[in-house]
Amino acid sequence: MKRPNLSMWLKALTIVPRVSKEEWDNLDGISKWLIATRSVVLIMTFLSSAIGGLLAYKLGKFHFMPWLICTIGLILAHSTNNLLNDFIDHFQGVDRGNYFRVQYGPQPLESGLMSWKTHLLYIFFTGFFALVIGLYLIYLRGLVALLLFLLGAFFLLFYTFPLKYIGVGELAVLIVWGPLMVGGSYFITSGEWNWQVVIASLPYALGVTTVLLGKHLDKYEFDKQRKIRTLPVLLGESRGRALTIFCMLAQYLSVIYLVIIRFFSPVLLVVLFILPSFFYVYGIYKGPKPKEKPEGYRDDVWPLWFVAGAFWHNRRFGIAYIVGLIIDVVLTKIRIGF
Repeated sequence: MKRPNLSMWLKALTIVPRVSKEEWDNLDGISKWLIATRSVVLIMTFLSSAIGGLLAYKLGKFHFMPWLICTIGLILAHSTNNLLNDFIDHFQGVDRGNYFRVQYGPQPLESGLMSWKTHLLYIFFTGFFALVIGLYLIYLRGLVALLLFLLGAFFLLFYTFPLKYIGVGELAVLIVWGPLMVGGSYFITSGEWNWQVVIASLPYALGVTTVLLGKHLDKYEFDKQRKIRTLPVLLGESRGRALTIFCMLAQYLSVIYLVIIRFFSPVLLVVLFILPSFFYVYGIYKGPKPKEKPEGYRDDVWPLWFVAGAFWHNRRFGIAYIVGLIIDVVLTKIRIGF
């Protein structure tokens, strides 16, 4: 049994580690799982659940254990989806020679790091524990939890094919990281459904959607050749860029709307301090993509361009949104009005 490699755990949670077959064989099981599931992007799922939990706390309906169990279940479900995506794409030949794919995480099957049988075991055990948690939450919360579970399972199983192939993968991500994850974690935590919480999920869910749009813009020619009809492929590259910029702008507008209707206090307008980041990324999306790696650009990121900008902006916006939400919750609890 391999010794736990704590430094690799941290690395896999913060960046996309690139490992050789020899390095892979010497890693412990948790390190392999973190790399194979692309754990660096699991933070987006944690933040969605954290937003749901904070909103439940703000409204005086927070229960820690249901929130914690729900959060673990969502992370395991997201992990299962990533593993399943790689498995399906490998056997469909989508990742064969896909230079972009290896830039945002090793493809364990395509890179020869593990056999397809081992990969299936990863899918089975990760999915099994996600299923057990899902069944428990259905037992805890009833029919609404069952509906959320079924919707989540649908998107998990069918995102890679056919949803991604018919231009609705981006919409699926908006629904999953918004109403399903934020609204769902709020429901599991509080025991009630709240449509205002669903609206409050949109600022962050839109950001996750921009990351996917940026990824599909980077793979535009590749997907077009392989007849993977992502939304940018259907709309065209220029309209795909415009849609991504609009979604980023809509993040700010939705926060302003939530402040206007007094669901949030004005402290949430802290996200407006991130506007310089938006204008910087706007410049990236309006200009031509470089044909060669710009000087000073990170080797481990190139040739990713649009998705790198979207991920950078979403991370900054997400942090500001969470910080603003925490302050808003604190102010609500000590009964300070605006």
